[in-house]
Amino acid sequence: MTQSESDRLVHDAKGGMPRLLEIMRRLRDPVAGCPWDIEQTFATIAPYTLEEAHEVADVIERQAWDELPGELGDLLFQVVYHAQMARDAGLFGFDDVVRAIADKMVARHPHVFGAESRDKSAAQQTADWEKIKAAERGPAGVLDGVALGLPALVRAVKLQKRAARVGFDWPSTDEVLAKMREEMAELVEARESLGPEEVVEEFGDLMFVMANLARHMQVDPETALRAANAKFTRRFAKIEAWLAEAGKTPAMSDLAEMDALWNRAKAEKKAEKKD
Repeated sequence: MTQSESDRLVHDAKGGMPRLLEIMRRLRDPVAGCPWDIEQTFATIAPYTLEEAHEVADVIERQAWDELPGELGDLLFQVVYHAQMARDAGLFGFDDVVRAIADKMVARHPHVFGAESRDKSAAQQTADWEKIKAAERGPAGVLDGVALGLPALVRAVKLQKRAARVGFDWPSTDEVLAKMREEMAELVEARESLGPEEVVEEFGDLMFVMANLARHMQVDPETALRAANAKFTRRFAKIEAWLAEAGKTPAMSDLAEMDALWNRAKAEKKAEKKD
């Protein structure tokens, strides 16, 4: 592609995917590209990839649908970025990425693209999906392939699901709750008589069991925690607003006053639900 052709494509609002790929190529051009983009590696870009994925989840959580195209675009750009770095290194290109996911989707949906019957439940289709994935992995450990870079709560649930497939699981939430009480007692013991390393270890054990409880109760722990974060943010904003009405800031208040306002916000929300 000549420079003039590249310029026309880069500035063509209807250029679609070829336009984005050319923009990325130009950004990484070792002579005329952006110095920052040229310096980046898979390792330095990976945190941005995770951040963009979380921002997509945030928009969906807030149902801010007008923001979703932009956030999905940011996430797509991360895929394009990694593919361009791979091309620069002679590893693979964007077409290989597209082919890999397309082949995978066709292979994992024989009930849509093959001869298998579609006459089965979503749960059975999920089970079949996992069987196909296991066959693709070949002979490997039960927990192999659960990505280290996943958010810790997400990875905990995935590890537990894998173990549960081979029967390593509690039969009901009763046993999980009992284990949670055990881990809480061990955390208290660590705080009172052991060192900081043991406290961290016991706290991690407790969180791992809480993730297991979420799995047993069919609750997504990431979603639940995001909702709790949002609730805390809303209630604390009310505390700030009420304090401002009194000519005060949180720094000028104390715990007793703010706790009373917190309970007021909580009571108001309960009253709204009743109405």
